[in-house]
Amino acid sequence: MRLALSAAAAMLLAGSAGIAVAQPARPTPGPLPESVTSNLPRNARPLHYRIDVRPDAQKMTFSGTAAITLVVYQPTSTLTLNANELAIVSASLVPADGKGAPVNLAAKIDAQAEQVQFTAPKPILPGTYRLDVAYTGKINTQANGLFALDYPDKRTGKTVRALFTQFEAPDGRRFAPEFDEPAYKATFELSAVVPANQMAVSNTPVAREMPEGAGFKHVYFQPTPRMSSYLLFFATGDFERLAKPAPGGVEAGIVSPAGSGEQARFALDSLAPLLGYYGDYFQQKFPLPKLDNVAGPGQSQFFGAMENWGAIFTFERALLTDPAITSAARKQQIYNTQAHETAHQWFGDLVTMAWWDDIWLNEGFASWMQTKATDRFHPEWFPLLGRVGGREDAMALDSFKTTHPIVQHMRSVEEINQAFDSITYRKGEAVISMLEAFAGEEVWRNGIRSYIAAHKYANAKTDDLWQAVEAAGAPGLIAIAHDFTTQPGIPLVRAEATCAGGQTALSLTQGEFSRDRKDEVAANPRHWRVPLLVEADAAAPIRTVLEGSASLNVPGCGAVIVNGGQLGYFRTLYSPAMLAKLQAAMPQLQPIDQLGLVRDNLALASAGYQPGAPAIDLLAAIPADANPVVAQSTVSMWGGLYDQLQTDGDRAALAATVRRLWLPRLQALGFDPRPDEQLVDATLRAELISVFGKMGDPSVVEQARSRFAKLASDSRALDGPLKTTWLNIAAKNASPADWQLLSELAGTTKSATERSAYYELLGAARDRALAQKALDFALTGKAGTTSAAIITSVAGSNPDLAYDFTVAHRAQVEALVDDSGKSQFYRRLVGTSMDPAMVGKLEQLRGALPEDQRKPIDQAIAALKERLESYPRMGTALHDWLAAHPAGATAGVGERG
Repeated sequence: MRLALSAAAAMLLAGSAGIAVAQPARPTPGPLPESVTSNLPRNARPLHYRIDVRPDAQKMTFSGTAAITLVVYQPTSTLTLNANELAIVSASLVPADGKGAPVNLAAKIDAQAEQVQFTAPKPILPGTYRLDVAYTGKINTQANGLFALDYPDKRTGKTVRALFTQFEAPDGRRFAPEFDEPAYKATFELSAVVPANQMAVSNTPVAREMPEGAGFKHVYFQPTPRMSSYLLFFATGDFERLAKPAPGGVEAGIVSPAGSGEQARFALDSLAPLLGYYGDYFQQKFPLPKLDNVAGPGQSQFFGAMENWGAIFTFERALLTDPAITSAARKQQIYNTQAHETAHQWFGDLVTMAWWDDIWLNEGFASWMQTKATDRFHPEWFPLLGRVGGREDAMALDSFKTTHPIVQHMRSVEEINQAFDSITYRKGEAVISMLEAFAGEEVWRNGIRSYIAAHKYANAKTDDLWQAVEAAGAPGLIAIAHDFTTQPGIPLVRAEATCAGGQTALSLTQGEFSRDRKDEVAANPRHWRVPLLVEADAAAPIRTVLEGSASLNVPGCGAVIVNGGQLGYFRTLYSPAMLAKLQAAMPQLQPIDQLGLVRDNLALASAGYQPGAPAIDLLAAIPADANPVVAQSTVSMWGGLYDQLQTDGDRAALAATVRRLWLPRLQALGFDPRPDEQLVDATLRAELISVFGKMGDPSVVEQARSRFAKLASDSRALDGPLKTTWLNIAAKNASPADWQLLSELAGTTKSATERSAYYELLGAARDRALAQKALDFALTGKAGTTSAAIITSVAGSNPDLAYDFTVAHRAQVEALVDDSGKSQFYRRLVGTSMDPAMVGKLEQLRGALPEDQRKPIDQAIAALKERLESYPRMGTALHDWLAAHPAGATAGVGERG
């Protein structure tokens, strides 16, 4: 829906005290209300932008003009917009209908505030005007604003350059002077001068093209609906487009580098049905004539894809399927990523949060919706099981005192950048899943539909959603939602049970789970209203809301699951007797409960809430013929425990146990993909190979060595879905000759995805000399946008080396990282460190940072201190468990019984 501009006459009142314009005949939007956060004055707001840009891809600069129709609400001499790294050439103000002489404005840039102030010689009186600005800007090498990506042409191997934009959260202001905040919605008309042999892409289809001379053309795009500035998009390059009709008369398209061909087919065939599904779910037709997903070669340290309205941007490796290198897991990620970004077209684009405090409304909801859509179209992937992993990702951050609520107040650009974390995405998804289960699927959907209808083309806050769902028939939901979104942390439900007369008397008490403030939460825990689904044997589930404590009678005397279906966002601390019954029942439990119970209990043991042995017993009780997704996660958990062991003897003993339990599953699957096998089996095979490779299993290591050796004479020898699996094992154990081969393969491939993968693997070597060589190579910039990823790859096996190197070359390294990703970069570098001295290093870095950049460092320090405490504790528990369960005596463990 395009907001109509007033056609009322406007004029300058000659000789008056200021610049005046006649009031419009139709109402115009009012000023931004005080209830909505803004860093701009509230004396004006935009209605429409007409932006024309002329990029010079070789000089890495661009020029532009912006004609911004805006409403002024009160007399003022100054109009303030956002601008960052723009140089203003000229600016003038004219009544919106063009009648009257333009008034020249003086422009003053405030670089720190990322604002430009336009000052008139006389006060500007209330009315509707057009602000005309001519300006210049720079094309970046990282994904901020208008940026360039260099990559090998898929047909010739020659290095070519394409331009793209990335504006979320605060980078639309790098492209044009804008009211660059989400509540200032407006319509946009974009045009650009580009090389005549290139394709230009934006949010809407091309309206017309005009020859510009000297090998250029002027491309004009159709107007957009009313939307936030961060959703505007532009790209130009040597592209091709694969398209097909989608439901509702919309055209779905995949835009990719020329030569991609059928690599775009899987994404395209997935995109069209998603548009129909979401349109039905929300009861709102997709409002643009097309939806493109644009593939960009390279990668970012901040994001993988962006939901620009009508023109999603996705890095190529998360969108295109290349049979030479795309793994089964990557193929599923491609689907999930596209489902996520397509959900945003409604939840985020059509309805947008009013301010970044509610960014979770975009991201948490899209994460939840992607899982729902994937389950609709690919139930054979068992996507609902992934919600357990999402919950655990969120709790890994939420269990520290450095956490934050889902809804958090943000003011600075840096605080906004830090908000894109697992609390926003994963806890958001987990809480939505819990609330949907509380409300019921139909009531929840009806509430969502009401919310979308009420706020389309506008902005909303979190409470608008809760009110809509409760009004649809979910009494009590608002109170529960407030508990889980306005305060941080994780509820802990303690469960005790006694059995008499064929019934289990269940006693439940609520507390709080924490890894680094146990004494504090034990004495004064936060309180939540916690929805429970209690399940026992074949009895009907019991739904209740726990407030403090409760007593329930459950039929039978068997195993009881307090968080049935694992949709509740809380941890459950069972009594030893209850855990013993759950262990015995493990083979018969639903896959999601198997997965959730083990993840929950390992976390409780790691944090010191219970001994390690019962949690390890639960893990060992996962049957050998478990659901493939459960089996994959189980093997991964064994691999994580392996990393916590301190002695070679314990590692060898655990490897022997895991071989006993899971090597037969790998042998049944085989080392090579099979025609028409299920994706989840292919993903399980890759995980089994990876974990056994890490544990040094002779059969897997030999396979990796022999397969990698073939690359010396045939660069395509490893092509297929297991290519990165075998390469990872080889890269971690690389010799100097192996490392050199990887470097040569990176330099000669015509595939940007392969090049990125090879370069990143240079940093994976455990050998410190090779790791240092990779770090030195990263600073050359020859790896392009993969350069920073090489450094984080080094941090996997050599975190202290990577961190010290980064600090020593801070300016050079930070130049390789997106501005939006810098705050999280140092935290990633030390994610596997076990060096106590690193605490002091991080504290020293923290002291040198501005206040709004310290949170990620605080989180890194808290996580490191916790690892230094929990790893030895779990290592001891594993040592004792292995002594009591020697590998040769594990017959029956993990088997059906």
